[in-house]
Amino acid sequence: MSKKDTITGISLALLAAVIWSGNFIVARDMREEIPPVSLAFFRWLSASIIITPFAIRNFTKEWQAINKSWPYLLFVSLTGIALFNTFIYIAGHYTSAINLALIGTTSSPVIAIILARIFLKEQIGWKKWAGLFLCIAGVLIILSKGQMQKLLFLHFNTGDLWTLVAALCFAIYSVMVKKRPAAISPVSFLWVTFCCGTLMLLPFYLVEINHTPAVTWNSRNIISVLYLGIGASAISFLIWNIAIHKIGAARTVLFGNLIPVFTSIEAVFYLNESFTVYHVISIALVFAGLLLANLRRG
Repeated sequence: MSKKDTITGISLALLAAVIWSGNFIVARDMREEIPPVSLAFFRWLSASIIITPFAIRNFTKEWQAINKSWPYLLFVSLTGIALFNTFIYIAGHYTSAINLALIGTTSSPVIAIILARIFLKEQIGWKKWAGLFLCIAGVLIILSKGQMQKLLFLHFNTGDLWTLVAALCFAIYSVMVKKRPAAISPVSFLWVTFCCGTLMLLPFYLVEINHTPAVTWNSRNIISVLYLGIGASAISFLIWNIAIHKIGAARTVLFGNLIPVFTSIEAVFYLNESFTVYHVISIALVFAGLLLANLRRG
C-alpha cells in the first residue's frame, strides 16, 4: 500500500463520514417541511436516477446473476434502503440530531456483530466482546442522559426507540451485504437496491401524501433532498467503496465512528442543539469500543 493510496483512502473515508453526518441534520431540520416517507422516497429516487448512467452497462452484463438473486436483493433493499432511513426520518420528529447519530451509528455495529455471530457463525474474541460492552455503555449513557440510575426506570423516548429499530434494520443489511454474490458488481448492487427500495416506498409515499399537507417546495428543501440523493447516497457510497479498496475494510469502517462526532458539531452550530459532557463520554466510549472490536487479533 503506497503513501498516496493511504492518504487518498483516509481522505475519502473522512469525506464520506462528513457527508453522511448531514443525513441526521436533514432528518431533524426537515421534520416540519417534508413528511418522513416522502423524504426517504425522494432521496432514493434521486439517488437511483443519478447512479443509473454508471450502473446500466454492468447491470445488463450481470442480469443472469441478478435474476437468480432477487429474494436476497429484495430483502437487502427492504432493510437497508426502504426501512433504515425512513425510520431515521420518523425518529427525527421526536429526538435530537445528536441522539439520532449517536444511537443510530453506534447501536448498528454492535447489533451487526451479534447477528454475524448467530447467523454467519463469525467468531467473537475477547477484544470484540470488550469493545461491544464499551459501545453498549456509551449507548446507555445517551439513553439515560448521563444519569445511570435512570436505567432502573428507563423509558425510551419515542425517537430513540425508532432510531434503535432503524439501527437493527441497518445491522441486518450490513450482515447481509457480506453475502453479496461475487458475480454482482458493487455498482450494480447499489443501483438495484436503490431502485427496489424506492419502489417499496412508493405505495407508502402515495398513502402519506393523501393524509398529510402537500409539501411546499422551495430552494431549501430541494437542496436538502438533492444533498441526500446525490451526496449522502450516490457520492458517499462510491467514495466509501474506493476508500475500502485503498486502505482496506477494517481501517475504513473505523471512520464511520466519526459520523456522530461530525453530526454533533453540525447540530450545535446549525440546529442550536446542546452538546453536553455525557455526549462527549458516550462518543469516547463508543469510539474506543469499536476501535477495540476492530483490532485484527482477538
